[in-house]
Amino acid sequence: MKTIIFMVLAGISLTAHAQTDSIKSALKFSGYLETYYCYDFGNPENHTRPDFAYSFTGHNEVSLNLGMLKAAYEKNNVRANLALMTGSYANANLTAEPGVLKNIFEANAGVKISKTKNLWIDAGIFTSHIGFESAIGKDSWNLTRSILADNSPYYESGVKISYTSDDEKWFLSGLFLNGWQRIQRVDGNNTPSFGHQLTFKPNNKVTLNSSSFIGSDTPDKVRLMRYFHNFYGQFQLYKEFALTVGFDIGAQQKTKGSSDYNIWYSPVLITRYSPTEKISIAARGEYYSDPNQVIIATGTNNGFKTFGYSLNLDYNISDNVIWRMEGRGFSSQDNIFTLNNKPSNQNQFVITSLAISF
Repeated sequence: MKTIIFMVLAGISLTAHAQTDSIKSALKFSGYLETYYCYDFGNPENHTRPDFAYSFTGHNEVSLNLGMLKAAYEKNNVRANLALMTGSYANANLTAEPGVLKNIFEANAGVKISKTKNLWIDAGIFTSHIGFESAIGKDSWNLTRSILADNSPYYESGVKISYTSDDEKWFLSGLFLNGWQRIQRVDGNNTPSFGHQLTFKPNNKVTLNSSSFIGSDTPDKVRLMRYFHNFYGQFQLYKEFALTVGFDIGAQQKTKGSSDYNIWYSPVLITRYSPTEKISIAARGEYYSDPNQVIIATGTNNGFKTFGYSLNLDYNISDNVIWRMEGRGFSSQDNIFTLNNKPSNQNQFVITSLAISF
């Protein structure tokens, strides 16, 4: 009898051990850390860059833009992601979120709903389906984010259904969202928000993407419907030379139920030259027009009408460590900046960063 009991217990132990090993093999941990130093020649006394910047916001201080730890699980027809963060990016972008939600970068779970096709339903908090730039700097061609990236959602919450074609050339998703860059809804807002993303990659040199948002970011009693579309194309023209072209356009009702809309838009062009595997140089030109101050409030007659330009140099110290330098400037129609505590229509700064992923 003792022998039988021992064999049963041993069998249970081996099964539990096998299940534990199986879970471990499906569970992956990763992290990202990006520190930076920025000097803004406008010399703001509060050590904060202009308020339309939501990443790398500090001036004349060594700071952490984003520190993140992530756990990802995927096995068979189930997947989940949980990532916690800290840094100036979190402070700037999640000020409206309550309590510990300010420190959530990603928290979602999904189920594959087809046995034969790559079709998933996921729910929770996600990185945004809009744009070619994200909060994770190493994945972007420039050190700092474009104006259009900083002023469209970095994150979102809700439910999405997504499909990837068998040849992985097409990706399509539809989203039901809590709002425009919202984890928790705006008080008094019960209007559903929707989005879509369609990505086409005919080969490894071309990516075309269309993303949208439809919804309201205001309480229902003053509901202002917002319609937004983002398009971008990325092209690897030669081995060393690549190009990104992007365009955002949005419209929001002037008053509840109105057929009149305030319009904003932003084109951007980025070129990247990589003479070696370790070195990349990227130049960016952009323009952002928001005369009615839907997204960027200035309190000036012409609103936010600003050109931007930048040049950055990246050096890949190793496969997971990148050192970057960038010079960037803005030129606006109105005096929306300050220079030594005096109004100015110009702003320039230099910045360097060190990013490590593991």
